[in-house]
Amino acid sequence: MSTNIGGSVAAGWESVREAFAANLASGEEVGCGVAVYHRGRPVVDLWGGHFDQARTQPYEEDTLQLVFSTTKGITAIAVAMCVERGLLSYDEKVSTYWPEFAAEGKGDATVAQLLSHQCGLYTVDGDISLSEALDWSTITARLAATAPRWEIGTKHGYHALTYGWLAGELVRRVDPAHRSLGRFVADEIVGPLSAEMWIGLPETHETRVSPMIGGLNQTPDDIDPAVKAMLEQFMGPNSPGGQALSLNGAFGGDGTFNRRDVHAAEIPAANGIANARSLARIYAATIGEVDGVRLLAPSTVDKVRRTVTPDGEPDACLIMPTTFGMGFMTHGQFSPYSGPGSFGHPGAGGSVAFAQPEREIGFAYVMNQMATNLANDRRAQVLTDAAVACADAASR
Repeated sequence: MSTNIGGSVAAGWESVREAFAANLASGEEVGCGVAVYHRGRPVVDLWGGHFDQARTQPYEEDTLQLVFSTTKGITAIAVAMCVERGLLSYDEKVSTYWPEFAAEGKGDATVAQLLSHQCGLYTVDGDISLSEALDWSTITARLAATAPRWEIGTKHGYHALTYGWLAGELVRRVDPAHRSLGRFVADEIVGPLSAEMWIGLPETHETRVSPMIGGLNQTPDDIDPAVKAMLEQFMGPNSPGGQALSLNGAFGGDGTFNRRDVHAAEIPAANGIANARSLARIYAATIGEVDGVRLLAPSTVDKVRRTVTPDGEPDACLIMPTTFGMGFMTHGQFSPYSGPGSFGHPGAGGSVAFAQPEREIGFAYVMNQMATNLANDRRAQVLTDAAVACADAASR
């Protein structure tokens, strides 16, 4: 099988390339990329495989990839930058900045509770169409008017799609220029780092986007009936998990995230389009300087990566325990990354990006072949483990 691997690896980091090649050779990949920054410099930048399911085009250096919830981490960085500038406070009420949010008993909800998925707003009240969900003013107004699904602060549950609109509207409200979240990210994060990452993709780049293959709703034909029944109970269309992942069905159609109108909209929880080198570069710039650019102060990093959800508390939408800080998934069973202290966000089907200050690494993995998991993808973890071993060896 041709793996079409391109890119570069610094001396001492060859084992990441070996792991990347093994993933491609295994047949579990179609097209993918991985990148690692260490102490502010790029040490791994690899891409390989194929752009399309038919394997007629190579996955190349300029290929772009939709990364689902890996987008959430970039949104969390934008919020943290606003906090650092004194525009927001994690401890303040959301309604201080967004008065309409106080409806339906949400007036005392804090920014921290919103960012850590504790507000019970994983979907909206009533039916909603895809076109309505893609319109920023419509979806944010609907969320402001929605009643929380539980008493705020008493539990947490993954706001799979709504997190981005909620956090993004906060940024828009407090930004002096009232920029959208996508525009803020472009101006304040992507531009200064000369990276490529969009939340709201310009049409000129559409042909560079490798289509997603497969999806979370695809289960093996030979799955155990008891397991299938359990998945339907907890992740079916009428369950909290199903409602969160599809926004009451608005995003439930096959191939929805390959659509041009979905790429063009701003869905700051789920439709970021980037490549691995840019995501790793961005995360590296949260924990140190990258070509003279640093996005967050060390004190801010310590604040955002501190887990605030109760230890071992089951996620009300995903059932198993998840761990959240200020918009980031923190190190835990669901999101192991490179170990304690690491913070970032995984994306449905396999992608992930994170940083770990203790090892001074920024890491990212993107792919077009989706696994049937929301996080902790085996392919990504093999690459992460290889990068960890290299970083540790470099520190000896």
